[in-house]
Amino acid sequence: MRRRVFLAGAMSSLAMASDRVRVAVIGVRGRGRALTSEMLALPDVEVAALVDVDSRSFGRAAKAVEEKTGKAAVTYPDMRRVMDDRTIDAVVIATPDHWHGPAALLAVAAGKDVYVEKPCSHNLREGRWMVEAARAGKRVMQVGTQGRSRVSTQRAVEFVRSGGIGKVRMAKAWNVQLRDDIGRKPDSMAPKEFDYDTWIGPAEALPFNENRSHYTWHWHWNYGTGDMGNDGAHQLDMARWALGVEAPVAVSGWGSKVFFDDDQQTPDSMSLTFSYPGGEALLFEQRIWTPYGMNEQENGVAVYGSEGMVEIGRWNKKWGYKIFDRKGKLVKIDQEPGEGGHPENFIACVKSRATPNGDIAIGHTSALHAHLGNIVARTGRNLRFDPVRETIAADPAATALLGRRYRKHWGTPARG
Repeated sequence: MRRRVFLAGAMSSLAMASDRVRVAVIGVRGRGRALTSEMLALPDVEVAALVDVDSRSFGRAAKAVEEKTGKAAVTYPDMRRVMDDRTIDAVVIATPDHWHGPAALLAVAAGKDVYVEKPCSHNLREGRWMVEAARAGKRVMQVGTQGRSRVSTQRAVEFVRSGGIGKVRMAKAWNVQLRDDIGRKPDSMAPKEFDYDTWIGPAEALPFNENRSHYTWHWHWNYGTGDMGNDGAHQLDMARWALGVEAPVAVSGWGSKVFFDDDQQTPDSMSLTFSYPGGEALLFEQRIWTPYGMNEQENGVAVYGSEGMVEIGRWNKKWGYKIFDRKGKLVKIDQEPGEGGHPENFIACVKSRATPNGDIAIGHTSALHAHLGNIVARTGRNLRFDPVRETIAADPAATALLGRRYRKHWGTPARG
């Protein structure tokens, strides 16, 4: 393995010298397809390969590659082909959550840099392993929380942190977008084009079910982290960034299914409070069955100060922030189109070896909020958290949920 990493690193150095980064995208449905297009738009990037366990998924992403390059896309059903390719410098991981950590760890072991979608991990332990692996392997690892590279969000956080609304002690993140009731479906045979066993990977092997498959995996604990880890990860990241806090020392509250009567396991409603060593508090609210949003947006962040309030989010299809004075009067709106330059920042750091805006250490700390919130929901109990040791006090059932049980598989993390 040491020889393999050395050779891969040497090839990466050659690629950097040519000023072109060869990237493979792992998982090309939905978000992976969008990231393929974003990578193709960068002049110093070559999308060298696409990976997906469902051959039906390649269509649009492969077409985009062909239209951009004039050549047929290179496609693989098995990510190990990419890991073994020494000419590939970096991977973009847009798989289901349960593959985020294992795939990233395989990539680092192969000497590759990593862009991994949020949440960076399926559970807290995997996130810590990812941080340690990236540091030990001296790899760039960017987490897909685009707000870290969005100029308007950077300006909002800078304004708050510079004292623009006075002393700040509390923030709120909300995720109240309308989701679908997915109904109930029986187990069935996986489609012939779908390598379901590889899709399961190191997770517990369950029978195939359309309601535990493409996208609907989000709502099952074996594969996903619910909407708190899905979209809530963005708002949690921005809220704690603006509040200036790291890991909490306590999490209290509640999460449950109160509206959907379907196959989803994860909560459709949540109300949580994260408490920090300095006395700060971050509130999180989730209602994914309401059609009316909150404060003109489905998902957002409010930061409360002694002299005013700042709201960060997207309304009228533009990202930005609003500043309110201490009387609640709106005094400024700052908006901009677009998502910012998160993939560009990743590629720049692959070349320069600088720390990316959404570094894995940042992504892990934000993701552990989602993991701890989900643990409160699953156990029905508040918890005390040691942010140094990353342990939960006096609750064996909650502690067990900091990690997971793996089946024997080539993707199982070495520590698993």
